[in-house]
Amino acid sequence: MEVIEPATPEEFEKYYRLRYEVLRQPWGEPEGSERAPDDATAIHAMLVEENGEVVGVCRLHLNTPQEGQLRFMGIREDKRGQQLGFRLMEYMEARAKALGAITLMLHARPNAVNFYRRNGYEVVKESYILFGTMQHYLMTKQLS
Repeated sequence: MEVIEPATPEEFEKYYRLRYEVLRQPWGEPEGSERAPDDATAIHAMLVEENGEVVGVCRLHLNTPQEGQLRFMGIREDKRGQQLGFRLMEYMEARAKALGAITLMLHARPNAVNFYRRNGYEVVKESYILFGTMQHYLMTKQLS
């Protein structure tokens, strides 16, 4: 299994498909809602099995030259609990550092807060409510 940055239309199709299936479809959101207006300026990564199946996705965007933001982190349900999210996050943290970021921030869903805490992120405050029901938490991590 390896982390790659999608580059071809086929890779991006698989990337966005998983992003939709994991992060939007379970809440009845329409296809297309997994895309963001600033996706073209972001760094995308996906965890791919040897057979080409995508099992995890994540996106990094620089808010400022010193601050990166992780978004759209998702692992296929049948692959959770295998440290795959950690592998994606580790990859994106290294990319952020290479770009000069010293801080990463994200907005975590309640079921992901402990995952991010275990990986060095701290809750700053409650942030927004997604889909009218899901509280999110602003979390940050200092990169060393």
